[in-house]
Amino acid sequence: MNNINLKRLALRLNLSVSTVSKAFHDNYDISPETKKRILKLAKQLNYQPNTFASNLRTQKSRTIAVVIPEITNNFFALAINGIESVAREKGYHVLIYLTHEDYANEVSFIQHLQSGRADGVIISLSDSARSVTHLNNLRNKDIPIVFFDRIYDGMKATKITTDDYESSYNATRYLIELGCSKIAHFYYSKDLSIVNNRMKGYLQALKDYKLTFQKRYLVGCSSNNHENYQLIKRHLTKANRPEAIFSSFENLAILCYQVCEELKLSIPGDVQIVSFSNLETAALLNPSLTTITQPAYEIGQKAALALFQALDKEGTGLSNEHIVIKSELIKRNSTTRLENPSFRKP
Repeated sequence: MNNINLKRLALRLNLSVSTVSKAFHDNYDISPETKKRILKLAKQLNYQPNTFASNLRTQKSRTIAVVIPEITNNFFALAINGIESVAREKGYHVLIYLTHEDYANEVSFIQHLQSGRADGVIISLSDSARSVTHLNNLRNKDIPIVFFDRIYDGMKATKITTDDYESSYNATRYLIELGCSKIAHFYYSKDLSIVNNRMKGYLQALKDYKLTFQKRYLVGCSSNNHENYQLIKRHLTKANRPEAIFSSFENLAILCYQVCEELKLSIPGDVQIVSFSNLETAALLNPSLTTITQPAYEIGQKAALALFQALDKEGTGLSNEHIVIKSELIKRNSTTRLENPSFRKP
């Protein structure tokens, strides 16, 4: 049957046209058995749904938008791969908007998306975000939002993160148990929830191991790599420099390697380094970098699945679920046990 269409396919299956249509849109209103039967016959008859006509009838763009702060961090590249793997299965396109950590860009992109350019939005906030009015405006137009990694707790939406507090606590504890007592924590904007959670984990580990918190070891960085390089250099040339660095972001860890190279400081002999990182070459650095590796691909998949669930359940209420996926501490050569540890176990 060369000119097979939706109506003839439904007739062959003794089903309604709407039921057959739902199978091609992966709708939850039909049973898996029915869906399987429909798709099997469609494949046998070489039927291809007319997605363009369908989009016109439903006023759906069959597109989702992903708004991220940067792409140089390997975490976001992997997360996008996870998002796209789900979107392809659903027959959707993915638009990627890069804010470059600029709040004005984020606002502009979201305003653009209010026109219906995308059916839903997956977003990780920029570190300069000051207000979420633009996101509320998007929600007021019934465009669902899913947050991942950098989230906003005050909005009713699905949020996908890793266990930032626990991972930071475990990384700091690991450095302490290696014998380090002077541990610096390098971080970006404290406006981000992930930064605050990571800092809390770091501080709690110091407290539990009876180490006095020293403010000079809490180092806030900017989005300017040149400024961060000079800042790290100043801290590593002080007389009472840290024995170890716990970095909240992989970009800062790489700058630490570069500064140590310039100053002829040995890693881990003079300074030990642990960082959140999904850098594929972490094991190939000299020395290899001890990392807290996030399940970035899985986080992207979960975010996409949550968005499509919201799209399928349009008008039935908004989810406020917070899904936490654990990271893994991978111990490599940038950390090593000191000969005479001086810490006291809790």
